[in-house]
Amino acid sequence: MRTAVIGLGLIGGSLLRALARAGHDVVGFDADPPTRELARAAGHRVADSVSAAVEGADVTALAVPLPVLPQVLTDLAGQNGLVTDVTSVKGPVRELIAAHGVRGFVGGHPMAGKETSGFAASDPDLFAGCAWVLCLEPHETDLGDWLTLAGLFTVLGARVVPVTSAEHDTAVARISHVPHLFASALAAQLAGDPLSAALAAGSFRDGTRVAASRAELTAAMCGGNAGAVHRELRRLIGDLEEFADRLESPDPVAALVPPLAAAGDLRRAWPPAPGEPETIKAEVDPLLELGRSGGWVTAVHDGEVVALRPESGRKLS
Repeated sequence: MRTAVIGLGLIGGSLLRALARAGHDVVGFDADPPTRELARAAGHRVADSVSAAVEGADVTALAVPLPVLPQVLTDLAGQNGLVTDVTSVKGPVRELIAAHGVRGFVGGHPMAGKETSGFAASDPDLFAGCAWVLCLEPHETDLGDWLTLAGLFTVLGARVVPVTSAEHDTAVARISHVPHLFASALAAQLAGDPLSAALAAGSFRDGTRVAASRAELTAAMCGGNAGAVHRELRRLIGDLEEFADRLESPDPVAALVPPLAAAGDLRRAWPPAPGEPETIKAEVDPLLELGRSGGWVTAVHDGEVVALRPESGRKLS
């Protein structure tokens, strides 16, 4: 399959490398000339423009930040292949796609990354075992297009999760975007406090890892999903305020144990163990039900997909 990857940072560069290793005819492009040269030096075909990269492509993956996407979509005018993206927020991308009249689009988001960025940090194994959201909008997404991409990404080792863009944006606000903001707030506690910096150890390191991400990327991610992030951030603040209230109780130790124990049980049970493989029809409703149950697609066959879902969420036959 002829593929094009636009944007060769951590995710785009990793996708370029993974597709090439899987035997696909892949060409990349990045607006940054040194990045293009770095990718060429690694042995990859790299074009000098978006239009040159996507010419004749069966699939084009857009791996650029949300603020850059409008210009790239303009450059795609006349491209007839299937288009997907890796942006961490899906609602605004869906709106941009509609505004630019792009056909054959399936929104995507691989839940993979590092605190480092750029092509130098890219890794063809980055997607092995990761959850890769592919948005499936009823009465909008072409099922054949969706299955083509699901087949492509499962071969790279990803777990393809079918959900709508709205469901995706709420979930990632809760488990990705708000944690980035929380990590930044924790890291900021070191300002003007050398003693705390000297004493900080494992819990601080683990809780602040993503605060080392590029500020521009985190801001674009959270700002692009502002509505859902605001709701989930307020929910988290409410939970923290409840802890504060429990600390003021006559017996704060006893008051803290129940919510801490409940959270500990949830954390120890994550990630959930998968059940046995099952085969489901490659239709919109069964696929969305699979995603909503926490399940994912592992392989695509004619008219069917092989799926796994968490043991607790498996349907009993």
